[in-house]
Amino acid sequence: MDMNVEINEKEKKVKKVNVRKITVTGMFAALSVVLYMTMSFKLPFMPSFISLDFSELPAVIAAFTMGPLYGVAVCLIKNIVHMLVSSSMWIGELSNFILGAALTLSCGYIYQHNRTKKGAIIAGIAGAVTMALVSVVSNYFVIYPLYFTVWPKEAVLGMYQAIMPSIHGLLQALVVFNMPFTFCKGLICVLITILIYKPLIKIINQ
Repeated sequence: MDMNVEINEKEKKVKKVNVRKITVTGMFAALSVVLYMTMSFKLPFMPSFISLDFSELPAVIAAFTMGPLYGVAVCLIKNIVHMLVSSSMWIGELSNFILGAALTLSCGYIYQHNRTKKGAIIAGIAGAVTMALVSVVSNYFVIYPLYFTVWPKEAVLGMYQAIMPSIHGLLQALVVFNMPFTFCKGLICVLITILIYKPLIKIINQ
């Protein structure tokens, strides 16, 4: 009888933790949507169709505090919600999800196996690198070909060439512009996370 009571108590605790994590995931997703829709910046050294935003920050925090799949869930919910008001025919949301998932899966997975400050730094850098590399592959084979069904390839390349005339092809443009931009964006998100995630873990796991 005592064993059954103990098992029931453990099951209640697990359910309580799961409900809390689902609730926190929803809160992080809502914050991510707000950041995505209100804090987006055009940069003079990037083509006008590329904006800097920090909507991955809540997803990275979720990945560090609860696990990589929760980070991916935040990215997914954010982009599904943003589709409702998007003008990019969902191509932009697809790209954002792919890159956000690459960042949160990699850094969250690494940190899960080394929960130290050093581990967090390694996870963050690895996540930013993964995000940057995935940006080249996903943009070259998936995202830009989809964009080219709407905008001529020459027009898109022209936006890069207006900034750097020596750009002669899509792959070169992605490596010179998109890859370092994406790396810096991911690195900023993980650095902020490293500074604030410790107090959040205590709150989430209460």
